[in-house]
Amino acid sequence: MTKFTKLALASAIAVAAGLGAAQAQTEITVAMQLEPPHLDPTSAAAQAIDSVLYSNVFEGLTRFMGDGSVVPGLAKSWDISEDGLVYTFHLQDGVTFHDGTTMDAEDVKFSLDRARAEDSQNAQKALFASIDTVEVVDPLTVAITLKEPNGLFLFNMAWGDAVIVAPESIDDIKTNPVGTGAFKFVNWTQGDSLQLERNPDYWGEAPVLEQATFRFIADPTAAFAAVMAEDVDVFAGFPAPENLPQFEADPRFQVLVGSTEGETILAINNKQPPFDNVKVRQAVAHAIDRQAIIDGAMFGYGTPIGTHFAPHNPAYTDLTGQSGFDPEKSKALLSEAGFADGFETTLHLPPPSYARRGGEIIAAQLAEVGITAEIINVEWAQWLESVFNGKNFGLTIVSHTEPMDIGIYARPDYYFQYDNPDFQALMDELNKTTDPDQRTEMLQTAQKMIADDYVNGFLFELAYPTVAKAGIKGLWKDLPTAAVDLTAVSWE
Repeated sequence: MTKFTKLALASAIAVAAGLGAAQAQTEITVAMQLEPPHLDPTSAAAQAIDSVLYSNVFEGLTRFMGDGSVVPGLAKSWDISEDGLVYTFHLQDGVTFHDGTTMDAEDVKFSLDRARAEDSQNAQKALFASIDTVEVVDPLTVAITLKEPNGLFLFNMAWGDAVIVAPESIDDIKTNPVGTGAFKFVNWTQGDSLQLERNPDYWGEAPVLEQATFRFIADPTAAFAAVMAEDVDVFAGFPAPENLPQFEADPRFQVLVGSTEGETILAINNKQPPFDNVKVRQAVAHAIDRQAIIDGAMFGYGTPIGTHFAPHNPAYTDLTGQSGFDPEKSKALLSEAGFADGFETTLHLPPPSYARRGGEIIAAQLAEVGITAEIINVEWAQWLESVFNGKNFGLTIVSHTEPMDIGIYARPDYYFQYDNPDFQALMDELNKTTDPDQRTEMLQTAQKMIADDYVNGFLFELAYPTVAKAGIKGLWKDLPTAAVDLTAVSWE
């Protein structure tokens, strides 16, 4: 081989290697602990659906950014009438769904009418309750008239439950989601992974990534092994916080520990005896040592809460002292309620580590005051069927990751079945109020009201640890809504 040939060959190999490196840097593998039960964000409460699809595949009129702000989405702008009742949205031009059909005002009307219909399966149907009519003005303009002013309307339209879908593809949405986002759905191998690819016809700024694979790894030990072996590039919501110091000390990785909107609660079935007695619910609250749960289940990652509200919200009021750990007070309350010898109940635990690990600790704490909680481990599909929809439970542990969702306590048919007309009236008034100071005062009253009624055992605000390879940037640190938004992610 001549010197020239050797140089040419070496050059070709170098170019090929460089092309391979460039190719690798436009792909990413993201691991998550939970797998979606299906792929329709408009008909289920499962966080994992939004984690994969929010912003990536589906978009709404408005959207959340990583800092929690609400910005234009499929609506590039809007006008609000002086009385606050009519929102006129001006849609982005040239938007198509992934199947090539045009996204226009008719699709917005279809989506919102479907979400608020009498037979709607939307898990957050209350978001749309204030809508009176949705009118198509022209293909790029839609007018939404409200029954009454709603200071959270633009915020509500940013939820994953409010994304815009099309009638042409709605029948198959649970297995073949067709949205307008920067990534298109490719394939879902249930029990293993889901693939997305860059949408070449995306109306907005094109993402750097060309392909994204979501892998579902439920077991914390397997999660640790996958990250250490670099089989995945990112593990969003890493389920074994005890391993985070090891990753922090390893230069191959970066560890992001952010806040969430995830109020983690010991949910109580308020209509199931003996939990229909406020003294029993109060006894449960005083039997719980929050810090022991945070330390034992989350290795210190989590912020104690005494009501259903995120501590980072400016309207938050600290009510943890009202339900402090006091086993003797718990026993006294049980005795006053007629349960001096305690009672038996069930404790349904979905798959996340905070639930399974925390549930073991809580069951032991309840046993100390005479409450025997039978632990029943369930998968998410079972939890949604038996607990969330069927209301067939005594206690359960779940993290509510929806943004500023204290309004769920105004829904008597919600799974923990709290029915307080005064609270419902307060939420109605809050929805009509736009003055920030008045809203803050109302929100603080609402927090105190559900704390006084000991509706649930309020545990902690869920931390959100992400472990990623050192060269990745653009990931969300905090989680203002359930999302692994890949639209701004790239490799250094």
